[in-house]
Amino acid sequence: MTTHETDTWKTAESGDEHELTTDVQWFTGSPQTHRVTRAIAQYGPIARTTLAQLLGLSQGALSRITSDLIYEGVIEELPGDTTEQGRLPQGFIPKESREKRGRPQTNLRLRAGERTFLGINIHGSEVSIVAVDALCRPVGPCRTVTLESTKPQDVAATIGTAIRKYRSDVTPSPVAVGLSFGGHAEDDRYVTYAPFLHWDGRVDAAGAIEQTGGLPTAVFNDLDSLLLYESWFGAGIGVRRFAVVTIGAGVGYSLAEDGMPVDYPDKSYGLAGHILVDPEGPRCYAGHTGCSQCLTNDSLAEEYSGMVGHMVTFDQFAADAQEGTAQARQLLNRLCFRLGVLVSTVANFAMPSKVLISGESSFLAKMNQESIRSGINWYRPSQAATVDFEILDFSWESWAKAAAARAIARYIG
Repeated sequence: MTTHETDTWKTAESGDEHELTTDVQWFTGSPQTHRVTRAIAQYGPIARTTLAQLLGLSQGALSRITSDLIYEGVIEELPGDTTEQGRLPQGFIPKESREKRGRPQTNLRLRAGERTFLGINIHGSEVSIVAVDALCRPVGPCRTVTLESTKPQDVAATIGTAIRKYRSDVTPSPVAVGLSFGGHAEDDRYVTYAPFLHWDGRVDAAGAIEQTGGLPTAVFNDLDSLLLYESWFGAGIGVRRFAVVTIGAGVGYSLAEDGMPVDYPDKSYGLAGHILVDPEGPRCYAGHTGCSQCLTNDSLAEEYSGMVGHMVTFDQFAADAQEGTAQARQLLNRLCFRLGVLVSTVANFAMPSKVLISGESSFLAKMNQESIRSGINWYRPSQAATVDFEILDFSWESWAKAAAARAIARYIG
């Protein structure tokens, strides 16, 4: 999919930024009102008494807030005989309510179908786009378009065309776009570092896509987006602190605390990309021996080429590993052990309750979880608790949904 609408592109430096007048928040209200809505989105369906205890609010205050939210069409009550409940935070045990002797408790949930959002993820030379409701459930198929150029203006034009074509098929019409990529974004708008796109300088990516696509747009780091998605809608719901480690074209790491990515200005710059995982491993492009770069696709292809005596691609290595070829299985064992060492390092320093593993190469990790465990134990004190890790099912659709999750969180406020 290509387009020639590059004349609408504006850079941050030009001073000529396009602004949409569309409201970028679902409703206006006090900070507590937004806090209540976030909790219902994350932990709902949830009873009022439980919600009040969770947030430390009086029953009266919570009743007033939820009544306003019901009136505004943001949340709804489930029928009294509905048993559906969400997951609550680790260690939180609701106290018995006196109201249980009176009328039955009704659970509250977000009116998810009232709003839709578009999530977009840029990966390599492709862009995946999906439409979701306010609970990040797909309301349409994931579509992928190819970038014929990674120049900022061409990327904005291609994505804008994809948005306009996709939004016409979605009901209700999307209200906002979340875009994720590998790199660093400022103010949910400006891209200042995009190593896989080879962008230079400070680019108003959100402004460009708003112009070409016609919807309010926010731009985020892809790993932080995945982290928030798992916190609100996935494997991290209710987990007080968890980490995500990704392997693929690069190595990623991020940490969530109380349902939000831990904020640190330099975290998008690949801080986990050169941690030692194998003193006898291959040398990376920066001259380090056995750093976590050996978990990347390019490094695995190079290492496997050396083992078989001729040049092979990462895909060939992965296919051989799945078929059980001896040399490929040997490298797979090393990969999983090294990944375990990285997980152990994360667990020892960040002390999360859980570590999630993802990325386009994470399917290889599922093939030998025992070696991951061995790698974890190699650098983990024997008295320490077992590290709880989970390998997520990877798809580019899931990363596009993660971008939409950031847009949802921003829209709720």
